[in-house]
Amino acid sequence: MADHQGVIAGVDEAGRGPLAGPVVAAAVILDPERPITGLDDSKTLAPAKRERLAIEILERAVGVEVAIIGPAEIDRINILQATLEAMRRAIVQLAPAPALVRVDGNKSPHIDIPVETLVGGDALDPAISAASIIAKTRRDDLMLELHQHYPDYGFDRHKGYPTREHLAALERLGPCPAHRRSFRPLRQLGLFPDL
Repeated sequence: MADHQGVIAGVDEAGRGPLAGPVVAAAVILDPERPITGLDDSKTLAPAKRERLAIEILERAVGVEVAIIGPAEIDRINILQATLEAMRRAIVQLAPAPALVRVDGNKSPHIDIPVETLVGGDALDPAISAASIIAKTRRDDLMLELHQHYPDYGFDRHKGYPTREHLAALERLGPCPAHRRSFRPLRQLGLFPDL
């Protein structure tokens, strides 16, 4: 990684793989004067620890921004483009503006700021880990809200991922407005012949 002077932001997303709900990106600038212990890839953390760390990040970070792209826009521009656009939206909201952005993965959003991609960065870079935690906890909260509107799908348990329970509910009930109609399992059910 290059040696950059100035503010560095970590960026990650949650929700690329699910069949329902939004994709959520977070951009985080950590404060070196207020370190946070225990940061890691959000997927490896127990939910209670993830929630505790999310609160700590919001209290101690210099900047935290979140961007959300819903199922209709995901269907319109595809999940990769939606993910990169959510990242871009989160980054441009940051204040102060970062001098460098580090993104988990091997793809970067189109933005006029130097970007480093880092495969596995959510486990390697503390700012990316923090962004991973914020994106995951925010998305989980949104899926719990969706569960209130559509309780028969089990969004509170599988968070929109293609579990057996979710696929069975789709076959039984058909999709709800939270579903991503362009995703293969929904197309394979023959529900959207126009896609």
